[in-house]
Amino acid sequence: MSRPTVAVVDLKSLRSNFALAQSLAPGANAIPMVKANAYGHGMIEVSRALAESAPAFGVASIDEALTLRQAGIQQPILLLEGTFSCDEVAIAADNNFMLMVENLVQNDAIVNASISQPIIVWLGIDTGMHRLGFQPKEAIQAYQALKNSDNVAKPIIAASHFACADDMGSSATSAQLAIFDQWIKSQTLASGDIIKQSLANSAAILAWPKTHRDWQRPGYMLYGNSPFSEEQDNADKLIPVMSLQSAVISIRCISSGESVGYTANWTAKRDSTIATITVGYGDGYPRHAPNGTPVLINGVRCPLVGRVSMDMITVDVTDLDLVSIGDKVVLWGPELPVNEIAHHCDTIGYELLTRMPSRVPRIYVN
Repeated sequence: MSRPTVAVVDLKSLRSNFALAQSLAPGANAIPMVKANAYGHGMIEVSRALAESAPAFGVASIDEALTLRQAGIQQPILLLEGTFSCDEVAIAADNNFMLMVENLVQNDAIVNASISQPIIVWLGIDTGMHRLGFQPKEAIQAYQALKNSDNVAKPIIAASHFACADDMGSSATSAQLAIFDQWIKSQTLASGDIIKQSLANSAAILAWPKTHRDWQRPGYMLYGNSPFSEEQDNADKLIPVMSLQSAVISIRCISSGESVGYTANWTAKRDSTIATITVGYGDGYPRHAPNGTPVLINGVRCPLVGRVSMDMITVDVTDLDLVSIGDKVVLWGPELPVNEIAHHCDTIGYELLTRMPSRVPRIYVN
């Protein structure tokens, strides 16, 4: 019998979330983001589950893309950070990888490469995120160089990334959109070229229909979690894909005034029953989860008490009518959103999911 800590991944829910992304922009291509091991869910299994309906996949780097190719994924794969060295351009051409181009070094590497076939290029334009991409004026020169190169397939796809799309009250998204649209307009008028476009991440797909262009980039929403801190009609339709589960492995009674765990940071104010669960920061459960963070035992919310340790946590089950060794525990999942746990821990659900270690077996259902 193996340790009962597992991440159950529901592929039916994954497909439902992707179908929602497609339905919100039916005239566009939706390219699932499977970088960072599909946000902790398992890049190969997630890609295989979506392969029948996904026109392409998005990853961070060529290593991730090659992993998908070796697993039999045949769709084009977009490298969101582009290349890190010139030799990767030829590898991309040989393997039908699409390249994001963010700077002149990457631009020149493509133009000057000796490659087997033209590459589909995504031209990154910095409209306000100020992380990657060409400034709009610089993007004109880069675009012309790519356009004039036989190494580049036409049409080129112009792309940008929103900094605040998860804040529906922010004006930043509209401002970024205006900068992007002005750039597209100026280049279209100057050259008459058809320029494909990609803007919408999960938050924009769900809440900013004016950003829906030729290619959408659903990421966090695929895995059933809302990018918003408040309710949003479309996001409320998402179904969490991962359920992090474990089990009770010990139960003990302690007296009022006794403490639990490292640093004794929780002391019982009454005679209490404490359940020990076999999950800890070695399994991706956040060490800084505070006392009171909810844990589901037999479907009932119970408060975490005491410091999270590497392999175990302790939970106050005094108010449970019945609890036994072996009882099922849910740390997050459809009944207990990962965003809620993240809020208790002063982080975001993205972090909790993507840092899930390989130690935790992924169990795929549906």
